[in-house]
Amino acid sequence: QVQLVESGGGLVQAGESLRLTCAGSGINVRLNTMGWYRQAPGKQRELVATIFSRSTTNYADSVQGRFTIARDNAKNTVYLQMNNLKPEDTAVYYCHADMSAWGGSAYWGQGTQVTVSS
Repeated sequence: QVQLVESGGGLVQAGESLRLTCAGSGINVRLNTMGWYRQAPGKQRELVATIFSRSTTNYADSVQGRFTIARDNAKNTVYLQMNNLKPEDTAVYYCHADMSAWGGSAYWGQGTQVTVSS
């Protein structure tokens, strides 16, 4: 069974940093497209960052230059390094795996809360 477990969220002040971790099981994160989404109360879930199997990355305009997505293939883990956090970054952050290139399904983690105070 595929499982994605996020950790690393918390409460920080504006300008500080957090690193989120997504630990995968039943899936090889190196061979699949992995992403981070976020959802704030009353808003739609939005794509924040994506890393493809060839390690190309995409970022939402709102986080470009502040956030970095990366993999540790040996640990089968995906990270989201979040620097210079802003109050508008406050949301539940979800890890996502897209296995459609292999004819498979998409999977979500349970989410981790990030709260940024001004």
